[in-house]
Amino acid sequence: MAIAKAAPAKTLLNHDDHTLIMIDHQSQMSFATKSIDAVTLRNNAALVANAAREFKVSTILTTVAAKSFSGPIFDEIKSAFPDHTIIDRTSMNTWEDERIAVEVNAAGKQKIVLAGLWTSVCIVGPALSALDQGFEVYFIADACGDVSVEAHEMAIQRMIQLGARPMTSLQYLLELQRDWARGETYDETVKNSIAYGGAYGLGLIYAKTMFNASEGH
Repeated sequence: MAIAKAAPAKTLLNHDDHTLIMIDHQSQMSFATKSIDAVTLRNNAALVANAAREFKVSTILTTVAAKSFSGPIFDEIKSAFPDHTIIDRTSMNTWEDERIAVEVNAAGKQKIVLAGLWTSVCIVGPALSALDQGFEVYFIADACGDVSVEAHEMAIQRMIQLGARPMTSLQYLLELQRDWARGETYDETVKNSIAYGGAYGLGLIYAKTMFNASEGH
């Protein structure tokens, strides 16, 4: 007989149980991305990056051929982590770069969260590799994109079939916050939601402007 306890599921993310890897959010990669609008993609990537910064999540930023072909990482991500070293690769599969392995091992987290371009190559590669090596893998589907909707969806199905867990950018932020009474991160979570949370952010603006409402009370 199951017994209910006031405790979260082990598969829910918290700030100190995972490493976030943001992969190839770059101009050249976004030009050919058709599964998601570029503005929405940048917005979602910004929400994820700022959530990770706010909650002090172990974060790895990586690009491919930044100076010779693909361009710099999105400003929205760089501004969230201005002092972060960005690992620039030649490999399409991030997980095959030894420097990434060093960073992942140094962080010592069992869970890996992925976001980036393109889903079918640069996310599938590390997702399957990490799963194969015994990590738990999550991916933020709306902070990823691909050259077609079909390419994105097939990549998602492939990862799910092998055990990766999908989520969204706003879900990522709110899963880290978890409790509106968590005062030390409440203001930043609201600020991030207002800036990048779309219609939800507009709702927060309205509620706080009109009624000075607060979810924690």
